[in-house]
Amino acid sequence: MAPCRPLSPPHLVSLCSQDCQMLLNQLREITGIQDSAFLQAALKAANGDLMEAVTFLMEERAEGLVGDAAAEPAPWEGSAAGKQPPPGEAINPLWGAGISRPGHVSRRRPLEAHSPENKNRPKRKRCEVWGEKPKGSDWRRVGDWPVGMKNIGNTCWFSAVIQSLFQLPEFRRLVLGYSLPQNVLESCRSRTGKRNIAFMQELQCLFTLMLGTRRKFVDPTAAVELLRDAFRSAEEQQQDVSEFTHKLLDWLEDAFQLAVNIKSPGDKSENPMVQLFYGTFLTEGVHEGKTFSKLETFGQYPLQVNGYRNLSECLEGAMVEGEMDGAQVVTYGQERWFTKLPPVLTFELSRFEFNQSLGQPEKIHTRLEFPQMIYMDRYLYCRKELVQRKREEMKRLKEEMVVLQQKLERYLKFGSGPARFPLPEMLRYVLEFITTKPSVAVPPAPGTGTALPQPHRSQSLLSTSWVLLCSVLERLDAGPEEGALLPAGPSRQQGWSASPQPPQTPEPPAPRLVSEEELRLVQGCLQRWRAEIEQDVQDLKESIARVQLSMEHMYCDPLLQQVPYRLHAVLVHEGQANAGHYWAFVYHQPRKSWLKYNDISVTESSWEELERDSFGGLRNASAYCLMYISDSVSHSLPGEEGVAEAQEELEALSPELRHYLQEDNWRLEQEAEEWEEEQSCKMPQMEPSPASELQELSSESGPDQPSTCQQSPRCLSSEHARMAQEQTAQAIANTAEAYEKNGVEAALCEAFHEEYSRLYLLAKETPSPRNDTRLQHVLIYLLQNNAPQQVVERTLLEQFADRNLSYDERSISIMKVARAKLREIGPDDVDMEEYKRWHEDYSLFRKVSVYLLTGLELYQNAKYREALTYLLHAYQSNARLLRKGPRRGISEPLIALYRRNCLLKLNEVAASLFISREEDGVAEGMVILNELVIPCMHLMSSFEISREDLDALEATRSRWCSYLGREDMDAKLQMKLGELLPRLLDCSTEVVVLKEPPKIRPNSPYDLCNRFAAVMESIHGASAVTVK
Repeated sequence: MAPCRPLSPPHLVSLCSQDCQMLLNQLREITGIQDSAFLQAALKAANGDLMEAVTFLMEERAEGLVGDAAAEPAPWEGSAAGKQPPPGEAINPLWGAGISRPGHVSRRRPLEAHSPENKNRPKRKRCEVWGEKPKGSDWRRVGDWPVGMKNIGNTCWFSAVIQSLFQLPEFRRLVLGYSLPQNVLESCRSRTGKRNIAFMQELQCLFTLMLGTRRKFVDPTAAVELLRDAFRSAEEQQQDVSEFTHKLLDWLEDAFQLAVNIKSPGDKSENPMVQLFYGTFLTEGVHEGKTFSKLETFGQYPLQVNGYRNLSECLEGAMVEGEMDGAQVVTYGQERWFTKLPPVLTFELSRFEFNQSLGQPEKIHTRLEFPQMIYMDRYLYCRKELVQRKREEMKRLKEEMVVLQQKLERYLKFGSGPARFPLPEMLRYVLEFITTKPSVAVPPAPGTGTALPQPHRSQSLLSTSWVLLCSVLERLDAGPEEGALLPAGPSRQQGWSASPQPPQTPEPPAPRLVSEEELRLVQGCLQRWRAEIEQDVQDLKESIARVQLSMEHMYCDPLLQQVPYRLHAVLVHEGQANAGHYWAFVYHQPRKSWLKYNDISVTESSWEELERDSFGGLRNASAYCLMYISDSVSHSLPGEEGVAEAQEELEALSPELRHYLQEDNWRLEQEAEEWEEEQSCKMPQMEPSPASELQELSSESGPDQPSTCQQSPRCLSSEHARMAQEQTAQAIANTAEAYEKNGVEAALCEAFHEEYSRLYLLAKETPSPRNDTRLQHVLIYLLQNNAPQQVVERTLLEQFADRNLSYDERSISIMKVARAKLREIGPDDVDMEEYKRWHEDYSLFRKVSVYLLTGLELYQNAKYREALTYLLHAYQSNARLLRKGPRRGISEPLIALYRRNCLLKLNEVAASLFISREEDGVAEGMVILNELVIPCMHLMSSFEISREDLDALEATRSRWCSYLGREDMDAKLQMKLGELLPRLLDCSTEVVVLKEPPKIRPNSPYDLCNRFAAVMESIHGASAVTVK
């Protein structure tokens, strides 16, 4: 057996080249391009940024790799030819003079290595895991954090499946505890049996490293190579997740069957893999008039995606085919019922279909929702009678819903012509018409014979009202060109240019001659008809809502909620049918959170991110495989004591596996020492630059403001654009009609105006103590602080130029046009220094908000020492912002109040410890005084002090002065008190150095707003909260 070995010491020196190879493999997977030289050139041009290289390559592929004759002969270079926008299309004047003129837009080469934008653009987080900075921390595991898995060339499919299975304790226990007696090993002669045993041994080694290694990621080469040999496809072809999972389960089943055969030869029911992953279902039906019934076994249950909105609909469609109504004779129909469900239930979502016209497979990108908890009772054979009754009731409700919707549609789409309109609105328009009085009476032209006859009977009056109604219908059918009832709004093209003086509004149409009697009678009839029709519409809507509610709650019967399954893992595919990338979301029970396993990267995630990446419909990423686990498996998962259970698993390993793990960890230390020696021999004269030192020490290098942005004004603004990625994607999604009709320029214009209007209205909302809209978006902060219009417009335009918007063709096109417009903005249009300062202020504002919220949470949980540190930093930074304007920062009295309360609480603690006369207590009290109380007093007294702060300082000093001359304090304590009092009474001589608080995990705007609301609510409610 050739065990899965980690990198040997000679290989560690060439770590960068191996990371480069991993990046090339990743590029090959995502783009489907196999030319290594082509991929290498793209990677070099993108400065090592994986997503930038993917964007370049996709642009090249979309443009057909056509260069002009003057281009350099290198095959990877794109065309430098510019694009001329369509004539007559004006550019939005909101974007400044530098980009408001139409004309030639020069497009730079996609792979231009020396582009200043590429040099200054910050590295994306995704790329950092590949070892751009080969330090020890880059390949060392942090605590008990789960490890990643190295991609050795188109093996993301292996990582996604294995990581999902490894996080099942029962499966992990079975693999790590697998062993065969020596006589079984010797008697195994078949090539398949030997291969399965070898694979199990390699999988054991891999699981051992994943459990106890000190490395950040493990190398699965040995196990992968065994699997690859079994596939008929070429080595470089990416494997399908379902195909691999089927193969994996088959091998595992065969390997464990060797152990089962010792006691029960041929009995697969005793096979632990069968017990864990396989179930049975019964198919009952009618074929050509004859009934049939058969029992089948399944491992991964396939589900069709097309035509369904959620997982329940998929399952319902898979379980019932054709007509099974017993009241009538049918020639075909069948129902499937699960007779036995496995503890691990895997659904395989069929997201690929073969396009007959193109002669190639295509991926289905439609949206499919799935829940975190699903009840399987409605698909079980033991619930057959109850579920069949429910299905009959559901069928009846659907038929009733169709009838109700058809009735409602007749009211809302009334008329006999091609254009139809809501009947209540038509009656309202007729009412408006007959009650309109003309400003100047216009007599009928002589000889035309068009004067209305004077009615004399009520029948003729009713006929007149009906004629009016029909005339309205005819006018509506005629369309806006022949005269619409409602005035048309301004055209979209006018929205891009300065509005001319509006022409004088013409008088509305009105009856030429209406008597009071006619008016009363017609008005009364129309009002009565309108009220009747509106009541009918309201009744229909209420009936539809009742039916819809009944359908939604049809299967909420407690009898159908006895078999819950919880979502354990989601395997995601991003790309097209012939190429793409796999990763997995797995629920981590000890941390009560979702983790994202993406090759060597393992990061904390959320259900919101999982929904965005897995449901599909928004971009090319969607779930491909769902793994649910039963309650019995869920309860066996490690809880809060996960670390202790992991240690128990390590101790339960066989001596051979423990030795293998110890050897690997020892080898890691040897590699680390050799690497450090190698680095120390390189350029010993180099010292850290002031910029790098500033980066390490800067308090702005937290989650909200990376310190690397100090040289590039666009770095912070790009980060703020990425924060608004979801809102931008939604604005672009709403421009589908404009994009199809008028092109990408019009779509960008519409999205720009829609987003600007939305944010402008939010900026005008009245602020409240529990809601600060500035945390939602940088543009709201700029608008509320009256930032220059050029800064506001460029910020919003940069939001649409974010390269992370590469979801589909429309978003990519809009992003390219926005980036072209950004390049047209010159220094005369926007002061980039001022632009940079505004974004620095917003970043500092977010940081102050995070520090304040953290301090308040700690204060409510009685952690006053930590709370005071955050509140001091929040107050100091906030003061800098408030000097520029009242809306630049947060409410100063709020921070001051809790800073003051923290000071008084800590002073009480320090004083109590000091007079306890216990050596440790006195020392601890002195530490609190020296590190927190005295520095805080100095900072409070150095500003324009409030009455409340002054009282707090006096109370603090009085407490310590009261201890002077106390008889129960010995001379030693009195001496220490004498040394403290001068510093307490006059803090102005103190040199205060604030210790930087611990770094805080970044918050998205959505999470930060929710956190702000929760904390502010808890303050007013006077109850402690815990915000994750």
